[in-house]
Amino acid sequence: MLGKWMDEKPLVRDLVKAHSRQFTPAERRVAPFFQGESLEVALQSITKLAEAAEVSTPTIVRFARKLGFDGFHDMQNAIRAELADRIKKPLAKLEAAEMAGQQDHILNRFAQQAVSNINRTLSHLDLAAFDDVTEELADTSKAVYLLGGRITRANAQNFFNHLQIIRPGVTLMDSSPNVWPQTLLDFTADTVLVLFDIRRYEKDLERLASLAVGQGARIILFTDQWGSPIEKQASTSFRAMVEAPSAWDSSLALNLIVEAMIAQIQKRHASRSTERIKTLEEMLGETPIFRDLGKTEGDVS
Repeated sequence: MLGKWMDEKPLVRDLVKAHSRQFTPAERRVAPFFQGESLEVALQSITKLAEAAEVSTPTIVRFARKLGFDGFHDMQNAIRAELADRIKKPLAKLEAAEMAGQQDHILNRFAQQAVSNINRTLSHLDLAAFDDVTEELADTSKAVYLLGGRITRANAQNFFNHLQIIRPGVTLMDSSPNVWPQTLLDFTADTVLVLFDIRRYEKDLERLASLAVGQGARIILFTDQWGSPIEKQASTSFRAMVEAPSAWDSSLALNLIVEAMIAQIQKRHASRSTERIKTLEEMLGETPIFRDLGKTEGDVS
């Protein structure tokens, strides 16, 4: 899905993707330099970019204008702004947030931003993709694996905790890359790997996604508004707004999508999930270690 958020300019690489069918053969040679994450060549002079793409400088100018920019320098400025926003350090974010709202309580400012994030995320959510993914994750013929990064590990854990109760065949992958190869051995075309990756994007997760696709697995990605590099490997990706008046990004909008999926999956297979929950509760009631946890210190067996 393209990153066309309300009141915000689309990312340059998303514009390139959206206009790809309009490019001439020469312009298609320019496009790859604007679709990666590094963009070093795109930020050099127009002459060096033309040499790298083996095209003329007028071709570069026409390429930029086709994307809606006034020219090459206007396009470069947009790229610089994107990169600056993406690599913003937590401390710089915190200082900016404090200066912007010293008179308002943090709880109110955070709530306002959270509501904005959710509304903007939902306004660009592909409902058909949402329905397709929930149906896929409900299909017990498919093995489902989940994993998040350093910040998004809790999102993956939350999804796993609910999904494994609703259906069998759900695995939360170990966070250590050293043990991933053993898990990847079992990946097939009937495997779905759910990944969470927001800025700063993690190279290990990107490599895992590539290996998983090599095994035939499908990738479902949850990411931020800029889009993780894993989007290149993902069958479906969901972008969510993550900005917050804090040193850290917010995952509330991501969790909203996840919890809505959980509800939809359970609704589609209500009888099966109800039976699993009932069986789980009976096991908890019959297992001494869990039964003992409910006793007070004064209870006597």
